Amino acid sequence: MPTPAPSREELVETAAKLVPLLRSRALWIDENRRLPPDVIEAIEASGLLRMQVPNEYGGYESDARAFVDVLAEIAKGNSSVAFCLSIYASLTWMVGLWPDEALDEVFAEPHVRVTGTTAASGTATRVDGGYLINGKWGFNSGILHAHWKITAAIPEEGPAGQSLPVFALVPVSELEIVDDWQTNGLQGSGSVTTVAKNLFVPDHRVIDGADFYQNASKSPVIAAKGGYRVPMLVTATVMQTGQLIGAAKYALSSFLERLPGRPLTYTNYPSQQEAPATHLQVGEAALLIEDAEARAHRFADLLAEKIRRDEPWSQEERVFSRVQIGWIAKQAKQAVEILASASGGSSIFRSVPITRIQRDVHATSLHSLITPGTNIELYGRSLTGLEPNTVYL
Repeated sequence: MPTPAPSREELVETAAKLVPLLRSRALWIDENRRLPPDVIEAIEASGLLRMQVPNEYGGYESDARAFVDVLAEIAKGNSSVAFCLSIYASLTWMVGLWPDEALDEVFAEPHVRVTGTTAASGTATRVDGGYLINGKWGFNSGILHAHWKITAAIPEEGPAGQSLPVFALVPVSELEIVDDWQTNGLQGSGSVTTVAKNLFVPDHRVIDGADFYQNASKSPVIAAKGGYRVPMLVTATVMQTGQLIGAAKYALSSFLERLPGRPLTYTNYPSQQEAPATHLQVGEAALLIEDAEARAHRFADLLAEKIRRDEPWSQEERVFSRVQIGWIAKQAKQAVEILASASGGSSIFRSVPITRIQRDVHATSLHSLITPGTNIELYGRSLTGLEPNTVYL
């Protein structure tokens, strides 16, 4: 009998308790370009890694709204940690597409962390009992602390112009790690490159692209659950929104904490708190954050309602889901930029959170599935009656 899952409120409260630790480790995280052992241990102890694990394996199968709010709390502590958790959650959910034999292997680890990339920058050669995988994949967020990786590769024996890859579940220990993550944002995500050289993956850990993108689970138990019939990119998209909102909230709260008594240098204002310009900046930033959070909640609630009704997702709804995170990213980034520009020269010290938040939100917004311009353009195409210019819906 599965253990009852914690409520949304309990999960958010658990996440909030991690914030002081995450803030205290922020400089170490950036300097070492990974998460420290005490943070990993605290995350494991919190149970938050179970939010997207099937309940047959001791997981919670938490709804999207819970994850939006949990990730927002984590991002109030550190965006790199939040980004890793968003990847672990969405990729752990994707594992449900594989057959039970593969699920048994992955979820044998009670604190399993799954990462991966859907870019097919590798090849898959059919051999007896499975595939040989070769290739090189960048941007493997969270892999330095992960157990499994979902890897995409193009089958060599496929027809000319084959566009759909196969997706393989690979133990991280069997991949070569290339330490090339030298960045100006999300340093702690450790999104290094991985390499596979004639890596054998058995058949039960490989699914084809058609099943992957259509969410056709190979597990009879998982396939019967409405939450696993949502389009893969819709679920992944809604899970990403909370980290942007939480980072923007952290920027606002840290700005307000520094405000009392800070002079507005080279003006007659003894305190920046008294300046009308400050009031306009804080007000605009707060409204942008409030609007972004409300949009994320509406998006998560729409997802829950469609699962409850077991309704299919139309092409228009899939496009709509892509633009949600694009617009949320735009609003969060604008809010953080306003606060950063109002934070004064002293904000460039590394002990002040705002510049780190600014870099991290900028880096998050550059993710190819999050970038505002790309998603807004896609939405505009749909509104004008044109077909989407992407299969990633």
